[in-house]
Amino acid sequence: MPDNTVNTIRVRLARDSDTEAMLEIYLPLVKNAYCTLEFTPPSVSDFYNRIATGIETAPWLVCEIGGKIAGYAYAQRFRPRAGYQWATEVSVYVHPDFRRRNVAMGLYTALFDCLRAQGFFTALAVIVLPNPPSVALHEKLGFTAIGVQHDIGYKNSHWRDVGWWELSLRRRMESPAPPRSLAAVTITSAWQEAMHKGEALIKG
Repeated sequence: MPDNTVNTIRVRLARDSDTEAMLEIYLPLVKNAYCTLEFTPPSVSDFYNRIATGIETAPWLVCEIGGKIAGYAYAQRFRPRAGYQWATEVSVYVHPDFRRRNVAMGLYTALFDCLRAQGFFTALAVIVLPNPPSVALHEKLGFTAIGVQHDIGYKNSHWRDVGWWELSLRRRMESPAPPRSLAAVTITSAWQEAMHKGEALIKG
């Protein structure tokens, strides 16, 4: 009988057991690339703690294709002060074996709908330049460039510019309620619809 799991696509909330596979995607970027300005590769326990801490307030999502982690995306609070609580900073990473299959687009699409369901209003993306593929992805999803910080980062023997992109998730309103907890949203139909919407964009 054929193995029907080979191309099965799932977008879901990250689990503890996903930590090593997610870190496998991230580590080469720390060691060999400048798209992250992190120098020291995080340990498995460090990365686990990042996920565990982040997921208390905003989603960390993974894309699973045929049982393998193809990529992940997450949001984090932009700044800790109360007036910034409706803004998030977002990131997405894809395993090299699963590029050109709309994994990043599917993950981001699901992530943004989850953030809307929580009550966030703004998503910010910070891109170390030059990075044409990342810029193209974000602008295709509706992000607008809002500024560049010149020579603010240094890695791999070069000073790096950092660009900022912004996406409005919802219409503004007076006296907005604080964002809902992630736990309150994951049990709703809106959450399931967001996962399915993301999955539909990814190529098996």
